[in-house]
Amino acid sequence: MSRTQRIILGIDPGLAHTGWGVVSQDGPRLACVAYGCVTTSAADALSRRLLKVHDQIGAVVRRFRPTCVGIETVWFGTNVTAAFGTGQARGAALVACAEGGLEVGEFSPSQIKLAIVGTGAAEKEQVQYMVGQLLRLPEPPSPDHAADALAAAICYSTHEGFARAAARYDQAVAAAVAADDAGRRQAAALREREEARS
Repeated sequence: MSRTQRIILGIDPGLAHTGWGVVSQDGPRLACVAYGCVTTSAADALSRRLLKVHDQIGAVVRRFRPTCVGIETVWFGTNVTAAFGTGQARGAALVACAEGGLEVGEFSPSQIKLAIVGTGAAEKEQVQYMVGQLLRLPEPPSPDHAADALAAAICYSTHEGFARAAARYDQAVAAAVAADDAGRRQAAALREREEARS
């Protein structure tokens, strides 16, 4: 079985702060390569802010050459306006990833927390701590946007494995059902021939 070796980008989108994190994977071993945060000012025009997110995420893609990206989906809470801005920043980041030819994995905040901490209701501090532990960092990564981005990258590596296992299981079930159907059809055909003889 081949050993998975790749660079994974993680993104925690936001109009004011878009966190990014780069993780290298060598089989089951994960290591932090780099992380940071794209910050935009509310005083700037929306178009300029989105351009900055796009350009800086594009620069990260060109520098570290990841092959895939895990990105957090937008959570629509009570602040719909903030969620809308997050969605726009997410789109700008995704365009930069598409330009780099990256495969995209999209995960909800609860999916990421579950993969990192073991519960979908984990607090941000718990995520930061566990990201630091999983990547063997001397201290939890900061700011929390960057930690969340690293968590999204880690989540990509774990969920992809689950997805492959689920696909294999689905294929095995489909093959078993098809074999059972074929057996039933053969038995029915035999019964019909016997009835025809009698």
